[in-house]
Amino acid sequence: MAVYLDDFRVRWRGREWSHLTADSTEELHEFAERLGVPRRGFHHNPDRPWKDHYDIPEALRGAALQMGAKEIGRREAVRMLRAKREAGRS
Repeated sequence: MAVYLDDFRVRWRGREWSHLTADSTEELHEFAERLGVPRRGFHHNPDRPWKDHYDIPEALRGAALQMGAKEIGRREAVRMLRAKREAGRS
């Protein structure tokens, strides 16, 4: 199991945000809690569970990486999303 932090920086409300994902939703919640990110920051759509994620502000990026999140690029993030979606269909 692993937790991932993409390199996609979204500007919103004067800050930059990245997406924190994981191999499992349970692992994602556990990591976010240890990082100090409130559960209200969890993005979940029951119709698209493969897209579960937390938005992580740039200020927490270094801490997330130090805690063991693996930095991934956009292309790798897209590949992972597609693989999760396909796995959910089988």
